[in-house]
Amino acid sequence: MNIQPLADRVLVEPAAAEIKTAGGIIIPDTAKEKPQRGVIVAVGAGKKDEPMTCKPGDTVLYGKYAGTEINVDGKDYLIMRESDIFAII
Repeated sequence: MNIQPLADRVLVEPAAAEIKTAGGIIIPDTAKEKPQRGVIVAVGAGKKDEPMTCKPGDTVLYGKYAGTEINVDGKDYLIMRESDIFAII
């Protein structure tokens, strides 16, 4: 893949949505929630005064409606600012 985010942006591959509950009930497609966890694929260079703290391969938690969804080569990704990331797991 040849996408390079600019400035303080990161490219995240979202984790798969849960298909079963802890009790074993299968969740239909219409009731699935957007994942809030993913793996960073690429990071930008950062801002002049703020270097990037995350790196490719980090598993992160982010807000439910954070980022912009994009589709590259048939795969779904999110591109978001580093400040939209809550934690590195």
